[in-house]
Amino acid sequence: MQMSSFFSALALGSAALLAAQPAVAQQKLVPAQSEVQFTARQMGVPLEGHFKKFDAQVSFDPAKLATSKIVFTVDTGSATMGSRETDAELPKATWFNVPQFPQATFQSSAIKALGAGKFEVTGKLSIKGLARDVVVPVTLVQNGATTLATGALPLKRLAFKIGENEWADTSMVADDVQVKFKLALTGVGKL
Repeated sequence: MQMSSFFSALALGSAALLAAQPAVAQQKLVPAQSEVQFTARQMGVPLEGHFKKFDAQVSFDPAKLATSKIVFTVDTGSATMGSRETDAELPKATWFNVPQFPQATFQSSAIKALGAGKFEVTGKLSIKGLARDVVVPVTLVQNGATTLATGALPLKRLAFKIGENEWADTSMVADDVQVKFKLALTGVGKL
């Protein structure tokens, strides 16, 4: 179960960072319509989890991508995989070390338009005090006043020391974690 917790924490942290990248200028996140999920594999079996608490500070203008910024934070202590035992392991030092690193963050450095509502958000993802450069693919779809930002980011948990010591063995818990996000934003200009 500790392995499951580790993967959950890693995936959620990654998802949070990805979600922050597609936000907009003077925009607000609608938490009730947003989610950050992650999938890890323990002994070949996929384990799914999500983060219950995350936030984004977004200044996104599709006409001014050079000055657009996204900062996304995830409360690592809000990671859940739906099991009391696993959820109790995730905050521990081996996995997310919540007492020392209560948040994972993503801060954008560049946003590139790819066309048809697709963007590439480059930035730094920080989990457990370790910062890594990541590129997050984001798709934006507008429906009335709400813009939905979706995407997925593959991460390597060991790059962030998620699942240390005996959990560093990738034959038990795979190194690859998939983070998926769906962020509902208000205040985004017309794409």
